[in-house]
Order: sequence, then C-alpha cells, then structure tokens
Amino acid sequence: MEPADFSTSPTENSVSENGTVLLTGASGFVGSAVARALRNAGFPVRALVRNASPTAHLADLGLEFVRGDLRDPASLRPAFSSVRYLFHVAADYRLWARDPSELTRTNVEGTRALMQEAMLARIERVVYTSSVATLAARQDGVSADETMPLDEANAIGVYKRSKVAGERVVEELVVRGLPAVIVNPSTPIGPRDVKPTPTGRIVLEAAAGRMPVFVDTGLNMVHVDDVAAGHLLAFERGRIGERYILGGQNASLADILATVAHETGRSPPRIRIPRGAVVPLAYVTEAIAQFTGKEPMLTRDGLKMSKNKMFFSSGKAERELGYKARPYAEGIRDAIAWFRQAKYLKK
Repeated sequence: MEPADFSTSPTENSVSENGTVLLTGASGFVGSAVARALRNAGFPVRALVRNASPTAHLADLGLEFVRGDLRDPASLRPAFSSVRYLFHVAADYRLWARDPSELTRTNVEGTRALMQEAMLARIERVVYTSSVATLAARQDGVSADETMPLDEANAIGVYKRSKVAGERVVEELVVRGLPAVIVNPSTPIGPRDVKPTPTGRIVLEAAAGRMPVFVDTGLNMVHVDDVAAGHLLAFERGRIGERYILGGQNASLADILATVAHETGRSPPRIRIPRGAVVPLAYVTEAIAQFTGKEPMLTRDGLKMSKNKMFFSSGKAERELGYKARPYAEGIRDAIAWFRQAKYLKK
C-alpha cells in the first residue's frame, strides 16, 4: 500500500474538498475538543462511540455517530466506509482499574485493530493521540522531549504501560505503510471535562476547597483547545512516523493549586507533606475502590509518578508545526467556569 505523501508540507485540499474524518474518542475530554476543531475547519466528522458514551455535549456539532467499540474488532470495519482520514483519540485514561486488563484491551489491542482496519481501508492520513506518559521524565527537573521514549518495563502503572505499548504498535505499523503521525499531549485542562479526567478531578477538588495539602511535584499543563489545534497542525504538517509533544507550561503542583485558589477566591494550600506520609492513605483509598469500583482520588502509582516532575518541551511541535499554547491559567479558568455551569461545582 502506498500512503499519501503528507510528510513535508500541509495538505493542499480546500475545506470544501476535505474528506470525511473518522474520529474515535469524541465523547471524551480531548476527543470532544478535537471534534470541535475539525468541524470548525470544515471537515465532515464521523464519530465512533460506544453505546454507553455520553453525546449530549456534542449535539451542536453536527457529527455523524456510528456505534462501535475498540474492544470489539468486528464493530470497527463498518465505520471506515467512505472515510478518508482517521483521528484516533480514544483511550482508557485511568490511573487505577479494578481490572487492569481493560486498559490493555482498549489502549493496545483496540489500537492495533483500529489501525489494521485503517490500512485495509487505505486511509490517507492518521493522527494518533498518544501521551507524554510514553516519554521518560528527567530526574533533574529539566524538560524532556521526544528523544526520550520510555520502555514499557520502566513505565509506572497500567495506564502508562498500555500507552507505551499502544504507541509501539503504531510505530510498527508505520513501517508497514500506516500513514500515521503521533501526538503526545501533556496534561490537558479546560472546559467540557465531562467525566472528569484525573487532572480535572484535582482542579475540581481544589476549587471546592478539598485539597488542603500537597506533595512536591510538577506537571506540564495545557489548555485542551490548544491540544486540539495541535492535532490539526499535525494532520496538516506533521511528518509520518514522527511524534510531537503538545504541551503548555511547566508548573509545580503548589503553583497549580494556587492558581485554582486565585480563580475561586480561596486561600491556596500551604502545607507540603512528605510523599511517604501519604502512602498508607493510598492503600486505604485503593482498598475502598476495590469494593466500590470507583476510581480513587489517590493511588500508589500516582505517588510513584509524582517523584519526578513531569516537565516537557513542545519545541519540536512549535518549530515543525507552528504550534502555540496559551498560559495554563486560562485552561484552569475555563475549566472552573465550565464545572460551575455544568453544576459540578457550586458558585
């Protein structure tokens, strides 16, 4: 199969000539932002969603919905009829699961099945949403980049391991002709976090005044709409087989919580506690989660990951794609406003 050559220049198709995009994950946080970006750019979008996926927040976008599940390969093929491009954004984003194999079935085997169908359908261009979880954070606090892939054996937790394995699947298929560009979002924040995501839960809890203490760690925070814009830039200008970090600003957890406090008129937490002091609580919350089935706010894997500051550079995406990101405080402001509007958070 000869993939279309998008490797050096943007697509020259006008909006009116753009073919249909098959989008996975449209009901999720990043996926819904990508759906909006695609529709604003004039693309017809066919959204692959599960039967149980919420879609009310997508009602104004004019999407074509088709039912399917990454865990059911037979359900994927019909979605590719008359489709030209694929944006694979869907993922099982949980730092804890009662059955960890669920993440592998979606993030690894589901990705493999979807990409194989894309090759059979002769899809011209694929954008695969990976994560900075597949990259090794530096221990010295300096920003890591795309040249530091993480080995699956060294990845902490089932989510990271599944994303590393999923990215390797895509890379292997690129060698066989899959015309895919890989994007690695850092930590998105912003409106329409319906579930919400683990990061959204942190913002929500802090905004409600339920995070009086913190540990010494840091994240790269980015507005979800900037991540979505980066997906389209990767589609237009990215090189096949390359990965691009779509990040924003590096910030300590203390500064992130202080920003949330500023936006809600609260006093920021000032008590930093040793990581080891929280480990017993993580055991307790995970034990409760085993009983309730609800994802715990605090996990042992999360604490292990917090030992290194998850700082990253988007320099490559800025140079090659023209990517830009606004200050992360705008993402927090928009997230809080949406949480209030959606009644997740009292005014």
